[in-house]
Amino acid sequence: MVLLLFGYALSYKRKLRILKIQSDGAHEAMLAESQKPQIKSKQAHSQEEYEALQSFLRSISSTATLPPYVKGETYSSMRGVFNQCLITCAVLVLAAGAGHPIGFSAVALPQLQNENSSMRIDEEMGSWIASIHSAATPLGSMLSGPIMEAIGRRRTLQVSTFPLVIGWILIGTAVHHALLLLGRIVCGFAVGIMAAPSQVYLGEISEPRLRGILIGTPFVAYSLGVLYVYALGGTLPWRSVSFLCIVLPTLAFIVLCLSPESPTWLARRGRFHEAMAAMARLRGNSDIAQRELHELISAREKEKARGEETVRFFATVSRAPVLKPLLLINAFNMLQILSGSYIVIFYAVDIVKEAGGSLSPHLVANASACTRLGVTVLACILLLKITRRSLVMMSGVGTAVCTLALAFLLYQDAGSGLITPILILGYVAFNTLGFFLLPGLMIGELLPTKVRGLCGGYIFCVFNAVLFGFTKLYPVMKNSIGMSGVFALFGSSASLATVVLFLLLPETKGKSLLQIEQYYQKPNILWVTRKKSSDPQQV
Repeated sequence: MVLLLFGYALSYKRKLRILKIQSDGAHEAMLAESQKPQIKSKQAHSQEEYEALQSFLRSISSTATLPPYVKGETYSSMRGVFNQCLITCAVLVLAAGAGHPIGFSAVALPQLQNENSSMRIDEEMGSWIASIHSAATPLGSMLSGPIMEAIGRRRTLQVSTFPLVIGWILIGTAVHHALLLLGRIVCGFAVGIMAAPSQVYLGEISEPRLRGILIGTPFVAYSLGVLYVYALGGTLPWRSVSFLCIVLPTLAFIVLCLSPESPTWLARRGRFHEAMAAMARLRGNSDIAQRELHELISAREKEKARGEETVRFFATVSRAPVLKPLLLINAFNMLQILSGSYIVIFYAVDIVKEAGGSLSPHLVANASACTRLGVTVLACILLLKITRRSLVMMSGVGTAVCTLALAFLLYQDAGSGLITPILILGYVAFNTLGFFLLPGLMIGELLPTKVRGLCGGYIFCVFNAVLFGFTKLYPVMKNSIGMSGVFALFGSSASLATVVLFLLLPETKGKSLLQIEQYYQKPNILWVTRKKSSDPQQV
């Protein structure tokens, strides 16, 4: 994975320029040779923090020899790109571990239904085993925001590995359904904790040109984690699979010890020298790090000057620049769930069996996992080549066409031969191409810095609460409206999601996080009627 990421970064060596970031000149004034860097902040949280800022600015301005400065433009070294890729791989190990509980129900339920022991299950208990994971995830997501803001993004990811390991031990040693469900709850809680911090962390350490692929790669690892469990479940008992799922979370904790904290979080906490060290490591050059860190500090000081740092969280969220992306992300998340993205993972074997076709359900389920993995890799590559909006439009239209075609065939009782499994695999491919990656991208890119941690946790909390309800109701829905009705619902939701994204989703490819924030500060609602800027670097 390191070689994959670094290879793509290397091919873009000449293009790796951070796009222009609009500034009011605050940081240029700090770097001027004829002036001593001073920031007058009447609303600093403490005198110690203010003095730390002054000390940091004096130290870097008195020792740095900067080349001629081009406003907002910096050049990225390949060493810095390689460091970003290495740190991303640390998160990928944990993301693969997060995929294990998602895929576990698909391989465990058929075994438990045929097991001649006290652990044998019926359809009702099977629905609980599949869905209880998502019921616990909202609690973890709700807590992840405050934890992330209190101890940092990296440490939150490390903390999440402990309940994940404990959950798998409970599942592997379960002698009763209650212990199995408890293990699934603990694993779901752990996945909830790690979901938002992983996207926020990668969004804050990466450069604009690389941000799309770096935020997207956890979904490759996630899909690989699901495929890993599917492959193990085809040859091993479910207990052995659960114990093997402990390996990656343990490894993730170790490799994250070697990663730096997010410089954005450090700067907002007043730990400027640590932020400078982390930024220098991530950019591979101290001059580049100074300029980017000055942008962060300048934006932070302007927030203080406007009195925004003293505004309470709920008052901040109710403001238009925060509320607009928040509503868009939540609306899409609901439609994505209704389009069946995760239902097909939870009930892969059962869905293929119910839909019919001439191929083995287990074979098609494993093929769907391989398809998901391959398309996720393709999507990450395409994020370097084409715009976000183009990718999600292709994903939405393709998902709608495949699911509505399946609904029509099943309604006509024509679901036989190869056409049904081909359409199912086509649905998985198109859904993964854009819809599967988009929630993480939107959280990492669209939310303003000051609420990214707390809102990210809230978004995943709502997402997983709705996902639990939909997963739990799937067997009832299937028995009520049949598989043709289920796929018709998937197709209708995908069509509506495509329309919503076409109208509201801004194009963020190659834009800095600050530029994206500035887009939502303008009176923009619909993308097609946005207030356009004469500056091509503006969103």
